[in-house]
Amino acid sequence: MPSHILVLGGTAEARELAAVLAARDGVRVTSSLAGRVTRPGALDGDVRVGGFGGAEGLASWLREHRVDAVVDATHPFAEAITRNAARAAAATGVPVVVLRRPGWRPVPGDRWHPVDSLDAAAELLPRLGRRAFLTTGRLGLAAFAHLAGTHFVVRSVEPPEPPMPPDTRVVLARGPFTVAGDKELLRTHRIDVLVTKDSGGAATAAKLSAARELGLPVVVVRRPPLPPELTAVPDVTAALEGLGRAARPTPPGPRGGGAADTCP
Repeated sequence: MPSHILVLGGTAEARELAAVLAARDGVRVTSSLAGRVTRPGALDGDVRVGGFGGAEGLASWLREHRVDAVVDATHPFAEAITRNAARAAAATGVPVVVLRRPGWRPVPGDRWHPVDSLDAAAELLPRLGRRAFLTTGRLGLAAFAHLAGTHFVVRSVEPPEPPMPPDTRVVLARGPFTVAGDKELLRTHRIDVLVTKDSGGAATAAKLSAARELGLPVVVVRRPPLPPELTAVPDVTAALEGLGRAARPTPPGPRGGGAADTCP
């Protein structure tokens, strides 16, 4: 196992991985959070908050802190940090393991409408309903801000940032959620269409079952593709296996300060 591992975090999987790594002798784990949530939960190991200053800044941080491996366990839609991690890995030779929970898959009874972006979701939405339950995150509401004829119920962990649609009601809540609770929310607000990102995981999947049981259409924003040089593993066990492979000895080669390493 590498001796210093940087976990790009913010997800439940990142928290679980940090706890496992911090319990291992001879392993130092540093979790990096973007800082968008004002009250993140406790994390095992070291914690840093804030950006790195792009790919070059991340590469400099890896060299300065003698990081031996990076695990990108950010949200599946955190496209910029994943791209920066790939570029920093190429610049330093530090291996990167991408940990991504599997995406959701439709089942019989679902009325899914997959799209490739929030803008595409906003374009499609008025054709499907006029009272939307929007669960795309508090930073993505600008894509829907021009839809004056739609009533939005927005669920978010923290208050969303403007611009927002003119007719918006905000529900502050943190998962995991239940099917019964989400069905009640949909009925109470007379929702006729759900809009969500394909975040995956069980914590926020109840809304999909609730929509299915109520026969509601669901606009699902597909995940952005990974950089071509990266591949993802689905869980913490697979991430640990990837880190083990990254720590195997390799022939000497350039890496930042001169140490050798390998990419998984």
